[in-house]
Amino acid sequence: MTALEREEYEAFKAEREKKRREQARKEQLRQYAELVDEEVATAIPQLREVSDILKQVKETVFGNFKAILAMKAEITGVRPDSQYSHTFTNSDGTFRLIMGVNTLDGYRDTVEDGIAMVKGYIEGQAKDDATKALVNAVLRLLSRDSQGNIKASRVLQLRKMAEESGDERFMEGVRIIEASYQPTISKKFIRAQYKDGEGAWRQIPLGMTDVD
Repeated sequence: MTALEREEYEAFKAEREKKRREQARKEQLRQYAELVDEEVATAIPQLREVSDILKQVKETVFGNFKAILAMKAEITGVRPDSQYSHTFTNSDGTFRLIMGVNTLDGYRDTVEDGIAMVKGYIEGQAKDDATKALVNAVLRLLSRDSQGNIKASRVLQLRKMAEESGDERFMEGVRIIEASYQPTISKKFIRAQYKDGEGAWRQIPLGMTDVD
């Protein structure tokens, strides 16, 4: 075999090997697609069934506790809709159920008046390093999230600061902010817990991401 013939032969073998690899890859992709189709077709009905069961159980639990919430309101004088969550623990303290609705923080326009009052008071207190630190702390509590709202948890801290200051204008500003609070009700939730052998509360996983 001449050098030219050898070169042509090697080129032919390389081309044939390339086509073989391409064909093998196509076959692998076909098998992969078939496996995906089979497993998705198997998994989706199972997951839909689990989802339906969770939905039914959730509705049943909320329905069963409707009378309990009404009795709680009668005993305590607190309306059920004035609380966003309720916690129920059995008598021996081994099971605990927390149920309610998720909320998204929101405020009426009057919140701006309260913020202005608080800022007006607090900015006038910046006289030395200690008071400047307090001013910065309060202003951080008044900072807004990505939705343009103040976190309700921060307003609680703000109220504590106002009460400690004893300043009526500061406290009135915080009261206006609290009165402006108008959260948006989101989805209902249920959290179930039990105590383990060491007396620690353990969460019962109720979502796909919670199950190990």
